[in-house]
Amino acid sequence: MSFTELKREVYGGNMELQRRGLVIYTFGNVSQIDRDKGVIAIKPSGVSYDQMKADDMVIVDLENNIVEGSMRPSSDTKTHVHLYRHFDSIGGVTHTHSTYATAWAQAKQSIPCLGTTHADYVHGDITCTRELTDEQVNGDYELETGIQITDAYQDRDPKAAPMVIVAGHAPFTWGKDAAQSVYHAALLEEIARMAYLTRTLDPHAAELKKAVMDKHYLRKHGKNAYYGQSK
Repeated sequence: MSFTELKREVYGGNMELQRRGLVIYTFGNVSQIDRDKGVIAIKPSGVSYDQMKADDMVIVDLENNIVEGSMRPSSDTKTHVHLYRHFDSIGGVTHTHSTYATAWAQAKQSIPCLGTTHADYVHGDITCTRELTDEQVNGDYELETGIQITDAYQDRDPKAAPMVIVAGHAPFTWGKDAAQSVYHAALLEEIARMAYLTRTLDPHAAELKKAVMDKHYLRKHGKNAYYGQSK
């Protein structure tokens, strides 16, 4: 893929965030990696979605150096790069401050699997990370945010749970490319909204039975999945 094509993919992902109502003003960012070239394209820092163009996307290497672009990359670039370095199955990353997912982050609570909508896309809860220490916040903050996420996945497959809540901050999602990472961001916001409404109706609503959770996840994503049309 050429740099121009990579930028277009990432620009399209960023604009889809706006179309889905997941961002306002300069909130959020999307990136995509070209692993063969060892580079990622990412949204420029502080540029409004209404003003942004595909050529504004910034190309950086996996050492966070700018390879191509006239603007500074997103302030979250080091977080994205860390995720690409540690989750070798992913090709795109999205960060938003969407309302309901961010509310769970601000409450510092994981989103429990309360129903089959959640179970269709995430195997288990949507984890809220631990809080950063003052030392981490005052150090390399964006890198530490990435470490905060990967620490939460030491015993978990990132493909089985392609979304996370960063304590006190906001969500990150990922997928095979930029488009799928945005898709997961939209799913996360809807799941977060459903969970909020459920716990508002019943603060003691129980998590979904494990057998049902496993059934719904595996019929879509397991080795014997049968949801949808055969390829």
